[in-house]
Amino acid sequence: MPAAARPARTIRYAATGTGVVDVWEPGPVPAGVTVALVHGGFWRAAYDRHHLEPLAAALARDGFAVASLEYPRIGMPGGGWPGTGTSVLDGLAAVRADPDLPGPVVAVGHSAGGHLVTWAGSSAPVPAGSGSMTEKSASAGDISPSAAHFPRLTGVVSLAGVVDLGLAARLGLGSGAAQELMGDADALAWATADPARCRLATPAVLLSGDADEDVPHVVSQSYRATRTAEDAPCEVRLLPGVGHMDLVDPGHPVFAELVRAVHDLASPLR
Repeated sequence: MPAAARPARTIRYAATGTGVVDVWEPGPVPAGVTVALVHGGFWRAAYDRHHLEPLAAALARDGFAVASLEYPRIGMPGGGWPGTGTSVLDGLAAVRADPDLPGPVVAVGHSAGGHLVTWAGSSAPVPAGSGSMTEKSASAGDISPSAAHFPRLTGVVSLAGVVDLGLAARLGLGSGAAQELMGDADALAWATADPARCRLATPAVLLSGDADEDVPHVVSQSYRATRTAEDAPCEVRLLPGVGHMDLVDPGHPVFAELVRAVHDLASPLR
């Protein structure tokens, strides 16, 4: 990989080896926006942030400051639920707090990363018949973004995100990846981990290809169908002929759709 495609520095947000964020400085015409990238891989240890380095470098050349997060995955110390989720919240909070990274911050996540950034841009649900969230706060795995550690994102872009965790489980996506993530979690933990069961607090754009066999576009459409007037704005953009990995290929024409989505979300505050 060319030297120019390497990150300029690394932020450490936790003591563990996965608690890092790689930072790319913006190109010669800065957009005044930070893109927080969260990689996919069905939450599994076999996949890490490095496969998004070409995408990060391309976004930086387009003028964005880019912060690419690592996080613990299934089978790793701190991985699984809720550790994977809390780590991503901590990483996003570190990005937001970094004085050298411009605001606004738009979180972009691919596949499992799409689940994580959409969840991070949401607030806690109160499942029917479960009582108040305060009453249930001691339940195993019961976490969700809250006022205490909300990363204050400007927007969220999901790239073929697993944004309906329950549907992903029913479809067996990733050979049961959702079930692996959640382990023996109870029904309330599943609800608080599932963006489709949470209220969207941050404007979101969901990009999904109709040729995606890994996370089919029905997942994004199912998520959109759960939104109400109480949610932040949410738009699904269906991309003809686009497959799962096309969405993170900076050489693919769909890269322009990602750039447009980030600008669309950031522009109201600029």
